[in-house]
Amino acid sequence: MFKSVFAAAAALSMSASAALAGPYVNVEANSGFAGSDYVGTTTDLHVGYEGESGDLGYYVQAGPTLVAPDGEATETEFGGKAGLGVAVTENISLYGEVSWLTGDDETGYGTKAGLTYRF
Repeated sequence: MFKSVFAAAAALSMSASAALAGPYVNVEANSGFAGSDYVGTTTDLHVGYEGESGDLGYYVQAGPTLVAPDGEATETEFGGKAGLGVAVTENISLYGEVSWLTGDDETGYGTKAGLTYRF
């Protein structure tokens, strides 16, 4: 159960908009709570690449993810994210992302999609 919470947190963690083409490092911590009860933290230590082709932005990143459930030993898993973003108009863009995180028994997956309106 804990790993599915962490996979969902990882899926919600990054915007799909690419600003510059090239490699990057992304270190990101995502903590989970059930009400006011702390569940744990995942920390991504990813290497990635992002770029643009016309109005389409893209990225892909992967690497170790430290999974630290509250009160339990920290485990190292492998995770990653890939996403696309496209400008529909000058003010509206769409984005989507797929993420994954290995686990002891199975790999967890997450998705997100959205629309951004800029004033």
